Amino acid sequence: MERIYLDNAATTRVRPEVAAEVLPIMTEIYGNASSVHAFGREAKKALEKARGQVAAAIGAKKEEIYFTAGGSEADNWAIKGAAHQLRKKGNHIITTAIEHHAVLHTCQSLEKEGFAVTYLPVDEYGLVTASQVEEAITPETILVSVMMANNEIGTIEPIAEIGAVCKKHKVLFHTDAVQAIGHVPVDVNAMNIDLLSMSGHKFYAPKGVGALYIRTGVRLTNLIDGGAQERMRRAGTENLPAVVGMGKAIELICAEMEESNQRLTAMRDHLIQGILDAIPETRLNGHPTRRLPGNVNISIRYIEGEALLLSLDMAGIAGSSGSACTSGSLDPSHVLLAIGLPHEIAHGSLRLTIGHDNTMEEMDKVLAELPKIVDRLRAMSPLYADRER
Repeated sequence: MERIYLDNAATTRVRPEVAAEVLPIMTEIYGNASSVHAFGREAKKALEKARGQVAAAIGAKKEEIYFTAGGSEADNWAIKGAAHQLRKKGNHIITTAIEHHAVLHTCQSLEKEGFAVTYLPVDEYGLVTASQVEEAITPETILVSVMMANNEIGTIEPIAEIGAVCKKHKVLFHTDAVQAIGHVPVDVNAMNIDLLSMSGHKFYAPKGVGALYIRTGVRLTNLIDGGAQERMRRAGTENLPAVVGMGKAIELICAEMEESNQRLTAMRDHLIQGILDAIPETRLNGHPTRRLPGNVNISIRYIEGEALLLSLDMAGIAGSSGSACTSGSLDPSHVLLAIGLPHEIAHGSLRLTIGHDNTMEEMDKVLAELPKIVDRLRAMSPLYADRER
């Protein structure tokens, strides 16, 4: 059976060009970048090359990039590090109701320490506005954290406008750009971003590596103490193979961004329109145009999401119902509830995320299979049978 992978928001396949770059780092340039001998110096050179590649992708300085174990660590470090560093100045943090759990749970953890957190609501498309942020700022506000693009519904937030508000009020601005990198042009200076999180496995690099951009002059308390790695700000021997892979992957995806986005958007729009036309009582979640080029999120009424995903998997199609980090949960997506969907509709949502390896022919195969699966599941649904009573 041919298998179709449409869960690229959860993780991506490492590109062959990236794997080719990584292999010598595991077998030839295997020294510790902190060592002073020739093996260490070779490793250090590879580490700093990757740091420069990541910095160039977002318009940052090389020395403003700090490697982490992933996006969740970067989010935790940015938010906890800023909160603890600035606690004497204030205790108020602003974020949104649709952030990834790496941000939401971090903020909830800080609330237990006495910090006050404002969770801004979003509109029906998942958008928050700069004016909402400005209205929420108080003299106690020390940090604003708003994701660049939502991982579930694909909505792209007005980051530059929010950044301008934060700069005006002299409040630190963090953005979780995990889903945006490689799909949304990023310039940390033009967007007035002070802290930015990213994760390599979302753009065809290995898992287990991420980065935090920290603007020069911004001080954070350390999240991980120990050795002197990452200029004494993040202890632990750098995961050099993954770091090198991340550098190569971000260089590739940013160089190809315009052409890739056009191709992904064409497949996305074909899939969205095909589903909405073929299956009654469906709705698109997220902004219709201001969305990630590969993101399709559709609610299908009278369908239970888990049954839909299992049926798709049996047909060789891999999708999801929301964030991969909460796929084991039976609770409906907090993002879908935040945009106003009732529980029963939020439970029947399907997220298909398109990537570098997908083709238009695969989209047509999904459009051939999905309506049949929905018809079969609805035929077994008492809610569907009772819908007109």
